[in-house]
Amino acid sequence: MHRITGMVRKTHTTFGRLLMSNYRRANTKGGTYFFTVVTYRRQRFLCDEMVRNVLHDGIKATQATRPFTIDAWVLLPDHLHTIWTLPPDDADFGIRWAMIKRFVTKQCAPELKRDTWMNPSKLKRKESTLWQRRFWEHQIRDESDYQKHMDYLHYNPVKHGLVEKVADWPYSTFHRYVRQGIYGIDWASVNNEQELKGFGESDQ
Repeated sequence: MHRITGMVRKTHTTFGRLLMSNYRRANTKGGTYFFTVVTYRRQRFLCDEMVRNVLHDGIKATQATRPFTIDAWVLLPDHLHTIWTLPPDDADFGIRWAMIKRFVTKQCAPELKRDTWMNPSKLKRKESTLWQRRFWEHQIRDESDYQKHMDYLHYNPVKHGLVEKVADWPYSTFHRYVRQGIYGIDWASVNNEQELKGFGESDQ
């Protein structure tokens, strides 16, 4: 992994002290997972205000019946990355994503569904044209793995050329962690000339 010019090492100690008290070692039930979820055919609608609001409501509705904790989050136009921790007696993240996707599809399909993209497979599975069928997950192994995926997630808008500094991207938990003193406001920019690589789904 390429680190971002020394800044990552300084934040890792803080991560360990402030976050890992709530971190549960991933072991199926009660695990911590990194996810990548992508729109169908890489449509760029996730940052639209309507979709952001519906996605927020869908997550809250799902958490009401299937609790989970969002440790980190970044929303980009055509995909999202997030880190979740599940309850100690629960390992079913799949049903949670199904509920969230279904909620967004039901609310947003009138404006976003592409009838010309429907095919026999989608019709048989009663799918829409908003989401890729599957998502990518990685079970977090230990504290170092957790920290690396945190950094990868928050750096993603810079990686994709959407902004020059992580702090310039609004749809991210980076700002929450700045307020908590975990990241510095100037952490990671395109001027560092390096990216965090090797983590998460290949999302080129």
